[in-house]
Amino acid sequence: MFERIDTVCLTVSNVEESSMWYQKLGFKVAYKGEGYQVFTIGNSGIPLTIEEGNVASQNSTYPIFFTNDIKNTYVNLKEKGVEVTELKDDGDNTFFDFYDLDENKLQVCFWE
Repeated sequence: MFERIDTVCLTVSNVEESSMWYQKLGFKVAYKGEGYQVFTIGNSGIPLTIEEGNVASQNSTYPIFFTNDIKNTYVNLKEKGVEVTELKDDGDNTFFDFYDLDENKLQVCFWE
């Protein structure tokens, strides 16, 4: 069902300011989207994504899992009784959130 962890996402209050701060630490901007940026970190195969939002939220850090078949993964999780949000498409990614037994947020994405 899942092929890999796609990225680790941190919520920040200002993407542009935070981006400059991370770049000063040597992180390289790999992609910029609306309200978020993705960084490569050294030789790591797992990037870091910063996403603008409410930093006071309880669970601002969550893994994003990549799948080649997001619709089947979505249906599969729903059939297992997992709480999922609606499928969303931001023009670059198709994604949805799901939650564990403790209401921890996790996300699944697909992009080409």
